[in-house]
Amino acid sequence: MDLKDEASIAMLPAESRAPMPHLAIDIGGSLIKLVYYSRDGDWLPEDNKIWSSKESLGVSNGEGNHPLSEGRLHFAKFETSKINDCIEFIRSKQLHVGGQHHEVPSKNKIIIKATGGGAFKFTDLFKEKLGIVLDKEDEMDCLVAGVNFLLKAVQREAFFYMDGQKQFVQIDHKDLYPYLLVNIGSGVSMIKVDGDGKFERVSGTSVGGGTFWGLGRLLTKCQSFDELLELSHVGNNRVIDMLVGDIYGGTDYAKIGLSSTNIASSFGKAISVDKELEDYQPEDISRSLLRMISNNIGQIAYLNALRYGLKRIFFGGFFIRGHAYTMDTISVAVHYWSKGEAQAMFLRHEGFLGALGAFASYERHGFDDLTAHQLAQLCPRRESCSEGTLHSAPHCDVIKEKKTL
Repeated sequence: MDLKDEASIAMLPAESRAPMPHLAIDIGGSLIKLVYYSRDGDWLPEDNKIWSSKESLGVSNGEGNHPLSEGRLHFAKFETSKINDCIEFIRSKQLHVGGQHHEVPSKNKIIIKATGGGAFKFTDLFKEKLGIVLDKEDEMDCLVAGVNFLLKAVQREAFFYMDGQKQFVQIDHKDLYPYLLVNIGSGVSMIKVDGDGKFERVSGTSVGGGTFWGLGRLLTKCQSFDELLELSHVGNNRVIDMLVGDIYGGTDYAKIGLSSTNIASSFGKAISVDKELEDYQPEDISRSLLRMISNNIGQIAYLNALRYGLKRIFFGGFFIRGHAYTMDTISVAVHYWSKGEAQAMFLRHEGFLGALGAFASYERHGFDDLTAHQLAQLCPRRESCSEGTLHSAPHCDVIKEKKTL
C-alpha cells in the first residue's frame, strides 16, 4: 500500500479500516529505537516521564489530484535493559495495530518490522507480551536505507560541526555516492555506500558507545549514558590526559607537528602513584573518556575514507546524541588527520537510522519513492533545547509545509 492508498483508507468509516502496523523497531545492545507513524487527526502521544517521545516529521502523499493524507513520523528510545517499558509504551499507544484502540481478532497475525540483534534475542518476548511477530530486517540494510532516506527526503538533515557552529549542507542526490557511513552504537561499523542497496562493511571497532557507557559506569558509578554526558560538560580532561606539553616541558614538538595541547596519552596522568580512583573527579573522568573514544573513532573513520578514496563521511548512531563536545571532537580528529582535506558530517536523526530503514521496508507505505518534495521540513527545536540534549528535549510542535509534485 502506498501513501495514495493511505489517503483513500482514511476516508472510510473507522469500523471498515483494518488495523495497520505503523511501527518499526531497532533493538540494539544498549538502546531500543522506535519510529512510528500517525495520520493527522489520529491520536498523538502525550508526554510521559517513563519514555521519551522526540521530534517528529510531517509527511504527505504529495499528490495534487488526490485527497491529501498528511501524517507524522515520531521517534522514541528506551534502554534495552528496560525493554518492558518499551513494550508497555507500545501497548498503551496501540502502536502495533496502527493506533487503533480496540482488540485485534486473534486470527489476525500482527507483523512488525524489526532490526538489530535484539530482534532475534527478544522475539519470543514480543510475541508473548503483545502478540507481535517480529519480521526481521537485516541490520546493515536498514542502516543504509535509513541514511539514504534522510539524505534524499529531509531538508537540513546533514551538517558540519566545528567550533560550536552547525553548517547545514544540501546534498545533491546525483552526487551522493559513494560515501562512508560511520554508525556508532555499542560498537562501531564503517560502511562504504555505493548506491541504493549497494554497500560493504569495510571496517569497525569495538571501542564505541558501549565502551563509554561501560567504562564510565565502572569508573564514575553513573547509572546512565546521559548522566555521563552531563558530567562531561563540566569536566576537564587535562587533569587525566597526558599532553605533549606535559612531556616536553610545556612546549610544542614542532618538528613533527604536535602542539603542546595535543593529547599524548589518554588517561596518561592516572599512572601517578600518589592518586587513587577516588582522588579524581567523575566529571573529569567522563570528559577524558568521551574525548578518547571520539578521537579514536574520528581517526579510524578518516583512515578508512582515505583507503577507499571517499570524500564524504557521515557519522550516525546514538553515541553522538547531538552532543556538542562529541561532534566537535570527531570533527577535529577528522580535520587533523586529513590535514584539513576532509570534514566530518552529522545527521539530525543520527540515532534512528536502523529504525527508519526498517520502517521504509513497509512496501505499502511507498517510502522508497519519497522525494524531498513529499516531506516537510523537520520542526525547529525550541531555544530551550540545548545541543547536549537533542534527543531528550521536550516535545516540540511540528511545522508542516503542504507540498505537491
